[in-house]
Amino acid sequence: MATETLISHLAALPESRGWLYERVALRIGELIEHGTLRPGERIPSVRQLSRQEQLSIATVTQAYRVLENRGLIEARPQSGYYVRPRIWSQPPEPAKSQPSPSATRVSVNDLVMEVLQANHDPTLIVFGAARPGTELLPTVQLNRTLASVARRYPRESNTSDVPPGHLKLRTQIARRAMESGCTLAPDEIVVTCGCQEALNLCLRAVAKAGDTIAIESPTYYGILQIIESLGMKACEVPTFPRHGVCLDELEKRLTRCKIKACVFSPNFSNPLGSCMPDEKKQRLVELLARRGIPLIEDDNGNLPHSGDRPKAAKAFDRQGMVLLCDSFTKTLAPGLRVGWTAPGRFQTRVEHLKFISTVGTGTLPQMAIAEFLANGGYDHHLRKLRRALADQVRCATQAIAKYFPDGTKVTRPTGGHVLWVELPPRINSLELFRRALAEKISITPGPIFSPKQKYQNFIRLSCGDPWTEALDQALRRLGEIMREMG
Repeated sequence: MATETLISHLAALPESRGWLYERVALRIGELIEHGTLRPGERIPSVRQLSRQEQLSIATVTQAYRVLENRGLIEARPQSGYYVRPRIWSQPPEPAKSQPSPSATRVSVNDLVMEVLQANHDPTLIVFGAARPGTELLPTVQLNRTLASVARRYPRESNTSDVPPGHLKLRTQIARRAMESGCTLAPDEIVVTCGCQEALNLCLRAVAKAGDTIAIESPTYYGILQIIESLGMKACEVPTFPRHGVCLDELEKRLTRCKIKACVFSPNFSNPLGSCMPDEKKQRLVELLARRGIPLIEDDNGNLPHSGDRPKAAKAFDRQGMVLLCDSFTKTLAPGLRVGWTAPGRFQTRVEHLKFISTVGTGTLPQMAIAEFLANGGYDHHLRKLRRALADQVRCATQAIAKYFPDGTKVTRPTGGHVLWVELPPRINSLELFRRALAEKISITPGPIFSPKQKYQNFIRLSCGDPWTEALDQALRRLGEIMREMG
């Protein structure tokens, strides 16, 4: 009966926007959510649905994969696909942040360094480092590529490229930029030592000491460190946990705080995981362009949990006022420290600052990554990584719902691998951080994501490592520690 119901519903599948597999997954998901397909019920096999609905096997497989990533169905060996039992409900989400509308000096560096140094202990169970687990990275394949490039180009492998960087890599980056809606030429890209240097160079290119920079609230602590080191001030903007910066509040602050530049992460921000809809990105770019205010975009859009990669804000830039920053340290090779920026009309200034800062970027890592991209290895890797991270985020959210105290709230990111967790007000996250560390569990306390160390009862959890019983039990122990704290 369930199969007949499903088939009859799919027969009326509307012609809407998006890929066919997404529409199929959406319709089946609606049937599950509405109770038409009940927990524990078997759904048609891939071949059965493909044959009866005249869909390709690839379409049905991809649709089922999306539903698995969303935790709606599960595959049982030698049995087929079933609606996953609903044994838990998601915790509520944190509300929109409400920071002060005034600009402030930044003071986080000492606390950030304390947290970062604590993560160096190899015996830790790591929820504190926002990076994919090493098991999920193609280290062996990349090392082979490095060795091959070094053998074939012995002279180049022991040199560095002055700005803008190695042409083959810039060409590959420009080709990939089309996926994010950007039309870039290789000459519009500057290679950097990771995304952190790209952000640093871009901030130095558009602002000076004493200027005020608009940031999300909360925001990535690395951005705060740059602002602090350059003697600038920060103006926090209220931010929604799903859809990013509140543009109405931003518009008020643009005049009140005399904003010189904005540093935002529209796609899967760190720590919120928020993702701006395309129409909101367009409005943001146009709002800032009218006022002549640069937008430095820290892009994390390569890791959606399902569907296509979201557009970058840079895709809507018509005046060269968006400075797009990204890197391969986030998805492929943290140790090679290769990033890049497309700084628009500020490119000459960025190139000068790059040379002054580090002269150039090593040629061998650039050539190896360029070859890895050209051979299709990166696309294959990203597909696997996205599926793994979606599953890991789901598992961590389930564990939080099960083990953390009543009153806990958790974000619901649709990409990336970090969760922003609001704890009951009585829980001090710095105390929790230190007590967890004593039990070999690392977390990231909320205060390092705020210029004035707010978010005292928030933590960020990274879900980058493949899910294991040890991770589940570490979150159980965190919940116990919180209860011991009162």
